[in-house]
Amino acid sequence: MNPTYQQLYHEHIAELQQRTRNVLARENLDGLVIHSGQAKRKFLDDMDYPFKANPHFKAWLPVLDNPHCWLLVDGVNKPKLIFYRPKDFWHKVPDEPKAFWAEFFDIQLLEKANLVETLLPYDKARLAYIGEYLEVAKALGFTEINPEPVLNYLHYHRAYKTSYEHACMRIANQMAVAGHRAAAAAFYAGGSEFDIQLAYLAAVGQTENEVPYGNIIGLNDHAAILHYTALERQKPAQHHSFLIDAGAEFHGYAADITRTYSFNPNDEFADLIQAVNQVHLTTVEALKPGIKYSDLQFLSHRLIAQVLIDFDFVQSNVETIIESGISSTFFPHGIGHHLGLQVHDVGGFMSDERGTHVAAPAQHPFLRCTRLVEPSMVFTIEPGLYFIDSLLADLQQTAQAKLVNWQKVDAFRCFGGIRIEDNIIVHRERNENMTRELQLP
Repeated sequence: MNPTYQQLYHEHIAELQQRTRNVLARENLDGLVIHSGQAKRKFLDDMDYPFKANPHFKAWLPVLDNPHCWLLVDGVNKPKLIFYRPKDFWHKVPDEPKAFWAEFFDIQLLEKANLVETLLPYDKARLAYIGEYLEVAKALGFTEINPEPVLNYLHYHRAYKTSYEHACMRIANQMAVAGHRAAAAAFYAGGSEFDIQLAYLAAVGQTENEVPYGNIIGLNDHAAILHYTALERQKPAQHHSFLIDAGAEFHGYAADITRTYSFNPNDEFADLIQAVNQVHLTTVEALKPGIKYSDLQFLSHRLIAQVLIDFDFVQSNVETIIESGISSTFFPHGIGHHLGLQVHDVGGFMSDERGTHVAAPAQHPFLRCTRLVEPSMVFTIEPGLYFIDSLLADLQQTAQAKLVNWQKVDAFRCFGGIRIEDNIIVHRERNENMTRELQLP
C-alpha cells in the first residue's frame, strides 16, 4: 500500500472522527455502536443470501464480507473493532486483520456471534446503535436505536467525500471501464446478453454479488426497460443496439457507468447516440458549485426536447414539448444521483444536517437529488432517450399525440433507447469526470 494512499486513509478516519464528535455532542450521546450486519438465511433453506455490509460500517473500513462485526466510536479514542472470526471448517474464516487499515483500530476478535455482549459496554444508555437488526439491538439493551437526528447528520455529511473516498471511486471507475470495453467487444462479436455479462465480470474481476448492483445489459428493445436484468441466453436474430449500465466496487465504493452502442456505426441510431452524448457533456459542463442539482434536470429536458425536434420525432418547439410532458415520455427518469458507499448514495434531498427535506420537482418525481452542489461531492450524470411502449401508448391517448411523428418513432422501437452515464467529482475550480478521463468514449 503506497504511503500516499495510507495518508489519505488516515485523513479519512480523522474526518469521520470529527463528524462523530460533532454529532455526539449535539445529541448528548457518548458513542455510536455500528453493526456490520448479519447473514440472512433463505426461507426454508440452509444457505444464506449474499451478505452486504451496513454502509455506515464500511464507511470506516473496507470489511465488506464479514457479518457479526461491530464498531465502537466516540470521536476521541481509537475506534474499537469487534472482528468476527469463528471456528468453522465449512466456510473460509477471515484472516486476522493485518491490512493497511488495521493499525487505526483497537481490534478484539469474536469467536461466537452471540457472545458479543461480553465485549460491548455494560451501560448502553448513552450509546446509539446504528444498524439493521433492531431486535438484536433491543436484546442487547440499546434504547437509542438509529436515532433520526444522528442518521440525518451522518447522511448529510456523507455527501462531502474525502480524498480517500475519491481515490477509491477512481479505482472503481478503472475496474468498471475495463468491463465496459470487454462488454462492447462481446456485443460487436454478436454475443448474447448472458455472454456480455460473463465478459464484463471477467474483465472487472468481480462476481455478480460483488459488483455494486445487478448489471443492466439490454440488447435491442430490451434497452427500453430501465432496470432490465433478465440476461437472455439466446442471441437475438439480429443485433440492433446495446445498452449497458454496470459498475464495480472498490473498498466499498461504487462506480456506476452507462453506455449505448449501435451495431451499425453508420446508421441514424448511431447519430442519435451522439446527440444524447452531447446532451450529456453539456449537462456535465453545467454541474458546478452553487447550483441546485435539480437545475440540471430542467436543463437536460430542454436539451432532449431539442434532440426530439432535430431528429423529427416531435414536430413542435422546446417549450411545448416540456410543458406538455412529451419530454418525460422519452426521458422519464432523473438526471442522476449522489454516488459513493451506495450507488444511490444518501443525503440527496437534504438542505441541512437536520435533514430538512427538499422534494423533487412535481414534474420530475423520479429525480434522486435536489441538493445544492458543493465541492468534493460526487454525482452521476445520465440523460436518456427511450422508446418505451407503455409510455408511448399513454402519450397516444393525449391531445399532444398529433405533435409526434409516429412513423419515425415506430422505426426506432427496435433500438429500445439510449442512456449515457459518467461519474463526476465536483472540485472548486473544475469537474473531474472519472469515467471520461479513462478514455471510455
